[in-house]
Amino acid sequence: MGCLDFPAVLVFDIDDTLYLERDYVFSGFRAVGNYVAEFHSRPGFEDACRQLFHGGLRGRIFNAAMESLGGPTDAQTISQLVEVYRTHDPQIALLPDALELLQGCPEHVHIAAISDGPLSSQQRKSAALGLNRWIDPIVLTDVWGREYWKPSKRAFQAVEQAFQRSGTDCLYIADNPLKDFTAPQAMGWQTVRIRREGGLHRDLESPQVPGPDRVVEDLRELFGLTPIRVFQ
Repeated sequence: MGCLDFPAVLVFDIDDTLYLERDYVFSGFRAVGNYVAEFHSRPGFEDACRQLFHGGLRGRIFNAAMESLGGPTDAQTISQLVEVYRTHDPQIALLPDALELLQGCPEHVHIAAISDGPLSSQQRKSAALGLNRWIDPIVLTDVWGREYWKPSKRAFQAVEQAFQRSGTDCLYIADNPLKDFTAPQAMGWQTVRIRREGGLHRDLESPQVPGPDRVVEDLRELFGLTPIRVFQ
């Protein structure tokens, strides 16, 4: 397939689209591990979490890691660990192709972001990535409550209203075929799935027929930038 023309409105997801979400996860494990070592005298928590994550566990990782270290697993303790995770300052960075695309967008292109997740986490991710240098608005759906996370149309409607553009004037780039493309496709937007090596949803197949308009492994493929393989 040939290169796309830049749309009037280019909209990004954040997790596993502009950076690798696993980097945030590991950054959070490190922060919680430091907390557990200091306040619960249980070194090795970060490594335990990583092992569980690599073993495929999703959810209740903190419970399992704390149990493996003989620490407390009551609801209050686990809730505090989750709070540390969500409010830590993440050590993450834009991937090279994402940075190149953001820097290479023509001035006439409006750039926005739409992302789900706990508000405190998403705000800190956006700040750590420096997204406000290029992106406005950054629509974090949790500001309205979980019922407005994707596949709700509300965030996409907010972007249309912000720029007075709709339909094929808008292009959404995201990674999760289970929820990311339902609303924009229904609204006539262009859609692109980024299927990154190391992405948490890379191996998911799209339940929608048709699926996203295009699937790429590197954002530089889209608009004529030279793709450089970041992961081998």
